[in-house]
Amino acid sequence: MNERNDLGPGRPVLLRGGTVLPMDVRHRVLSRTDVLVVGDRIAAIGPDLAAPEDALVIDATGGIVMPGMIDTHRHMWQTAMRGYGADWTLTQYFVWYYLEYGRLFRPLDVYAGNLLAAIEAVDAGVTTVVDWSHGLQTVEHADAAVDALRSVPGRFVLAYGNIQQAPAEWTAAPEFRDFVRRRITGDDMLGFQIAFDVTGDPAFPEKPAFEVARELGVPVTTHAGVWGATGDDGIRLMHEHGFMTPETVYVHASSLSADSYHRIAATGGSVSVSTESEQSAGQGYPTTWAIRAHDIPVSLSMDTSVWWSGDLFSAMRTTLGADRSRGHLEAHAKGETVTHCSLRADQVVEWATRGGARALGRDHDLGSLEVGKKADIVLIKNEHSPVSFPLLNPFGHVAFQAQRGDVHTVLIDGRVVKHEHRLVGIDLARAREEVERTVDHLRTTMGEEAWEKGMNPDIPETTILDNPYTYTDYRSASTHSR
Repeated sequence: MNERNDLGPGRPVLLRGGTVLPMDVRHRVLSRTDVLVVGDRIAAIGPDLAAPEDALVIDATGGIVMPGMIDTHRHMWQTAMRGYGADWTLTQYFVWYYLEYGRLFRPLDVYAGNLLAAIEAVDAGVTTVVDWSHGLQTVEHADAAVDALRSVPGRFVLAYGNIQQAPAEWTAAPEFRDFVRRRITGDDMLGFQIAFDVTGDPAFPEKPAFEVARELGVPVTTHAGVWGATGDDGIRLMHEHGFMTPETVYVHASSLSADSYHRIAATGGSVSVSTESEQSAGQGYPTTWAIRAHDIPVSLSMDTSVWWSGDLFSAMRTTLGADRSRGHLEAHAKGETVTHCSLRADQVVEWATRGGARALGRDHDLGSLEVGKKADIVLIKNEHSPVSFPLLNPFGHVAFQAQRGDVHTVLIDGRVVKHEHRLVGIDLARAREEVERTVDHLRTTMGEEAWEKGMNPDIPETTILDNPYTYTDYRSASTHSR
């Protein structure tokens, strides 16, 4: 336990003399600026602020002070399997989790994954995470997910899902309603969404789930534009039935047509881009180039640690690279040269902060450093790193140079949860024990041969196109084998 008595909650905090990125609409850079936190709010921003008598004063000189980052789509329950699927395709992920071994996860395994993921997020300066929790086979699994999130001093949104049942089935269950009544209380630190996908079946079997979300007054988050699974037909059905709203978050949105982007733009929804995922697993080419053209709001996400990193520095870096790479390839195909970057570093930093807040309907109190807003703050500073200087372009430094190891201090809701590169009040040893139990359970239950084969998939001789959802027999050329 890394408990430190001088960092207890409730004490004012003054971050002194840093380069502040408030992430306001002008994308200003404030040099040698202080940020004062009193209670759970930002009390003042400016040079040479007076420190309250009992304040914790943190020297931010040479560092960058920015809003806490916000991840709008992370399958936290899968984190105990970190790196297991490094060589998977999306099809192999679907088979392993949706059709074969996802059912083996017990409530305590969901707890272990969520616990480790939550700690990992805090450590990397990700102060809010949407837990896209589609492994909730029972309400006991859901209770375990929430218990884990509650045990870590972060800000989370539980996006409740169940890939083992049809959305219309699990959202109609009395125990689901009871869970919402018991656990979703309007607490500022735990939000709620409903998470499911739309296959495009003309019968629209997902409609009852949308109606439940509307009745409960909660947003829907959905994997849209995922090659081989969800596409334009699903977007059209949502639109025709009036279920596309400004609160709807479309994850990936990669393999969609202009018609779908028009529908998303017209209804005010936003897209959660998971570039590391999209460029590796095969949902479609990371879609920032298309959604920028349609002026659709963007947030960033990491998807799952079964493959990829769990920090938004990687998300910003890969998003810039993928967007610019496509621009260069398009230009080269026409015999032209790109002379100016369309997507800039400050834009992806905004997507990682204010963009996430906007997607969650929290841009009134999260996502930027402004007096009166919630004190979710990250200090990037590493005096032991040669990469920490010179600090010339702060946005470029965040997007291309910084790493999770450079996160010096993290405040969430005004509470110091990481300081001087060490977590505060978090029991990492316990998380390790929980995860080790889960790995042992899965490995033993699967058997060593299946475990090794799952981690080292064969190179196939045939091409397989198949949707993992089994609750509908709908077939189309783009979503199922014909």
